[in-house]
This record gives sequence, C-alpha cells and structure tokens, in this order.
Amino acid sequence: MHGTDETAQRLLDSSARLSRDPETEIDWEAPLGDGYGLSPEWSTLYGTPYWDELSEAQRVVLTRHEAASTASTGIWFELILQQLILRDVYALNPASAEFQWALTEIADECRHSIMFAKASGRLVDAEYRPRAQARELGRMFKTVATGETAYAAILVAEEVLDVMQRDWMRDRRVEPLVRTVNHIHVVEESRHMVFARDETRQRMAGAGGARRWVSALVIAIAADMIVSSMVTRAVYANAGLDADRAVREARANEHHRALLRSSCANLMDFLGEMGLLTPAATRVYRRTGLR
Repeated sequence: MHGTDETAQRLLDSSARLSRDPETEIDWEAPLGDGYGLSPEWSTLYGTPYWDELSEAQRVVLTRHEAASTASTGIWFELILQQLILRDVYALNPASAEFQWALTEIADECRHSIMFAKASGRLVDAEYRPRAQARELGRMFKTVATGETAYAAILVAEEVLDVMQRDWMRDRRVEPLVRTVNHIHVVEESRHMVFARDETRQRMAGAGGARRWVSALVIAIAADMIVSSMVTRAVYANAGLDADRAVREARANEHHRALLRSSCANLMDFLGEMGLLTPAATRVYRRTGLR
C-alpha cells in the first residue's frame, strides 16, 4: 500500500465519526411492505416490451430478486477486496495510519457483506451467486492482482454499485429495508472510493505504456465480470418469468445500457485520466455497457 498517511488518517477520522452498525440500526424483524427491491427504472427489463406486459405485483417480485442477486455480487466482490487488501498490508507497520485504515475498511466490508446477506434473505427465498466462470476468474484475480489492477478494479465495483444505490436509497417506491441498507452502504463506501482512487493514482505514477495496456485490459475484464454477474438468468426464472425471453430482452435493453453509461461517466473520466482507457479496454467497456 502506497497511500499517504494524511489520507489514511483523514479516512480514519471520518470512520470514527460516521461508521454505522447495521446490526443495531436496522430492525431486522420488522415486517416488509409491498415496495420494490430497487428503483424500477434500474430493472434490467424496464423499457422493454416484456416489462410493459408485467403486472405491478410481478414487477415488484422481479425487482426484489434483482436486488438480491446484485447484493450477492456485492458480497462476492467484497470477499475478493478483503483478500486483496490483506495481502497488500501484510508487511506494513501496524502503527501506521495506512495499516489501521486498511483493517478499518476490511471491517466495514465484513459488516456490509453480513448486511447484504441478511437483507437478501428477507427479500426473497432464493440463493444467488455469480456464475461458475466468474467465480473461478475471481479466484484467480484475488490471488494474482496487485497495484493499480487491484485498486482500480475495486473502484469500478464500488462506483457501479454506488450510482445505483444512491438512486434506490432516495426512492420512496423502494422497500424501506432496502433504502436503509443502501444508505448505510453509500455513506461508508464513499470513504473506500476515496481510498481506491488515491491508491490507483499512486500506483500509476510513472507506469510505462506496456504496463498501462495490460492493467487497463485486466481492469476492464474484471468490470465486465462484475456487471454481467449482477442479474443472473436464475433471477428471471425465480421471479416466474420466461427466462429465455427475459435474458434476450435484457441484453438488448438500450434504456438500461444508457443508464449505466451516464451513471459511470465520472468513473470513465477518472480511468481516462489514469491512462487506463486504452482501445482494447474501451471495447470491453462498450460491450459491458459502461461506455
């Protein structure tokens, strides 16, 4: 880890003031209402002919399964993130602010994963995990990724989820439990994104062209795995829909791609500033719908 002690100390101070405890701040026994699992405009089928055919009750069920699947992808990447950071701080001075902030972030991610797991269990009676190929690529990534490859991938995962959750936490159509979970996550992840941006800047200083090309492509592939894992085929089947048709219409859904693209504009600008938007990486982001 090469971030500054000043940045790490500032983040530690922020954590001391603003850290949340989902175990005590959320009433996990409170009955659920009939709200959406996420803002309907963020549903992968919103804007398609299939969405127009669904009843209101079917739309609510679909978005709850989509929210649970997205949360499971968040848990998956938070587990990867924790292992990347632990490897990075292995030999650091425990008395440094950098070391202590790293462990603070890991503690935050542990609480978030438990929070996502409990919320998903309340929303739906279904188990979601990324597909086998993504899980195995993730296993390899957490073993070998270092430097800007690790931290920029962390940033991409956090920012993509952040832009969605900022909409969901303000939307009164969304189930209150989900809004509270999203609010806690957004507040705490803002510190993590500052940290990931700072680390990426530090690691990219002086990086040569070949290294930028490889790192940019690896980060883009990681982004593709994360985004494409958020809503799996099983979501549509578990929501009682025709999974073949739903997958086909979701993949062709220009509304959803445009929403992703506009929401990730700042992220793409940052990657461009870092020299991490090479032509090869840009092609991957376009396929994923982030650019």
